[in-house]
Amino acid sequence: MEPKAMEYGRLGKPDPNTSSTRSLTPEPNQKPKISKHKLLLILAAIIIASAAASAAVVAILKNKSNSGDATSHHNPQPSQAMSRACSRTRYPTLCVNSLLDFPGALAASDKDLIHISVNVTLHKFDRALYSASDFTNLVMDRHVRSAYADCLELLDHSVDLLSRSLAAAVDGGAPAVDVLTWLSAALTNQDTCTEGFDDLNGVVKDQMSEKLQNLSEHVSNSLAIYATGENDGDLDVPIQNRRRMRRLLSDGTVHEHFPTWLSRRERLLLDMPISAINADIIVSKDGTGTYKTIAAAIKKAPENSVRRFIIYVRAGKYEEQNLKVGRKKTNIMFIGDGKGKTVISGGKSIQDKITTFHTASFAATGAGFIARDMTFENSAGPSKHQAVALRIGADHAVVYKCAILGYQDTLYTHSQRQFYRECDIYGTVDFIFGNAAVVFQNCSIHVRKPMQLQKNTITAQGRKDPNQNTGISIHASRIVAEPDLEAAKDAYPTYLGRPWKAYSRTVYMLSYMGDHINPRGWLEWNETFAFDTLYYGEYMNYGPGGGVKERVKWPGYRVITSEVEAKRFTVAQFIHGSSWLPSTGVAFLAGLST
Repeated sequence: MEPKAMEYGRLGKPDPNTSSTRSLTPEPNQKPKISKHKLLLILAAIIIASAAASAAVVAILKNKSNSGDATSHHNPQPSQAMSRACSRTRYPTLCVNSLLDFPGALAASDKDLIHISVNVTLHKFDRALYSASDFTNLVMDRHVRSAYADCLELLDHSVDLLSRSLAAAVDGGAPAVDVLTWLSAALTNQDTCTEGFDDLNGVVKDQMSEKLQNLSEHVSNSLAIYATGENDGDLDVPIQNRRRMRRLLSDGTVHEHFPTWLSRRERLLLDMPISAINADIIVSKDGTGTYKTIAAAIKKAPENSVRRFIIYVRAGKYEEQNLKVGRKKTNIMFIGDGKGKTVISGGKSIQDKITTFHTASFAATGAGFIARDMTFENSAGPSKHQAVALRIGADHAVVYKCAILGYQDTLYTHSQRQFYRECDIYGTVDFIFGNAAVVFQNCSIHVRKPMQLQKNTITAQGRKDPNQNTGISIHASRIVAEPDLEAAKDAYPTYLGRPWKAYSRTVYMLSYMGDHINPRGWLEWNETFAFDTLYYGEYMNYGPGGGVKERVKWPGYRVITSEVEAKRFTVAQFIHGSSWLPSTGVAFLAGLST
């Protein structure tokens, strides 16, 4: 993701069709090596956790197998059910071959093949993670070590997501939309892993490429089979899915204090005065709290918590590098003393010879993450290019009354379902990017002055697969120019977004747009890339930059005139927030009404 100076088309993310050449010179890596023994213990736990679900799939098929399977094993032909399932995928040959290798699959029904496909994909990821651990002790420069560490983390996360998906597909233990979210996230994780090695060379890249071969295709196939299989009656996937699926939830009502995923207690937590909140841990730089550092507080927080665990961070600037709430740290809530008062600041960028994923000042992947009344900042500055302030890959994440400050790649909405309310987001190039299913509501998006010859692009959405339930929805918000840009806006055009990946999906609804927005509205990524497959929409926006008469004429761009279509990108329908946001306590609009 290395930019080329003075060549805007290459800024922010790599060209979708080719790789850019990095000019960074590798230097010896100073990071401690990961313990292989520790990694193997983690892998063992993952395998045990997924074994029950895998066994269930085999059990489903045991009574269905017959002697015909045994006699045709030399040159087996796919069953009609297999052919039907694989015809709906993007990689049908790989799909058929992988299913034929699974014991008893020839006797499987259409519904069984949904389970089998996820099971096959899970085992592929299991083996890839185990094999990748062999490289831990190889000598790597800092950039390669960063990409390698990203892959281990992302593979581990994907194994967990696929294990949960398999269990849900077998016993129906989770709503279908949850499985669709987890499979979409696993695909995004794999893309992030492989992209980390773009423009790198050497034995580690070669070995990892071999171990990771076809993982994206396998999870894409599982996603397609699941999204269009027998379970599709329970899904609600807006726009561009292969079938029109019925709505899972009603539009809901306007909640005064946050969306319905959140419990009544969590709604109260997000609305009550800070002084009234009983925190589990208090962080204070002056030593009057439980800990002086946020890192110590995160370490002390429990793993796999089913209750809300609250970390209160008192006013101060906390310059701790690369803070992370890992995937096992679930239901963690951070509360500060307010925007600009409690500040988490980092300064890492790709100029430090690390991946964009690794530059985040603060990252969270534990489900149920909440942040309130804080500032997340990356102070690297515009000349350092990609430098993330906040990265979130946590499901059911809420960011409320926070400021997120940076320039290029400020906010990485990496994956899963996220909701931002009353936040201030600052940046220049692609400064809201990623592949989550995310809604921004009542937020202020502040566009800053970029470097010379750069153009501002607010969003760079990374949906790669038409079956992913992901996209960016900006609802009832404000897009404004910062004073430095306002004084020079004619020299630095601002666009609503550009397509990072082929199925990029972004909508703006009922939002104010300043006159710094270019009349074309949207910027191409590379010539005509994704014009036919993207989905960019605008619905009843206003202000001097909200006019649509001179907007781009791309096939995938649309001025939304139907309220029914616009509602597909609301909290209730796009992120199914009416089922989980109320428990967090954050105020939200379920539908379109302002």
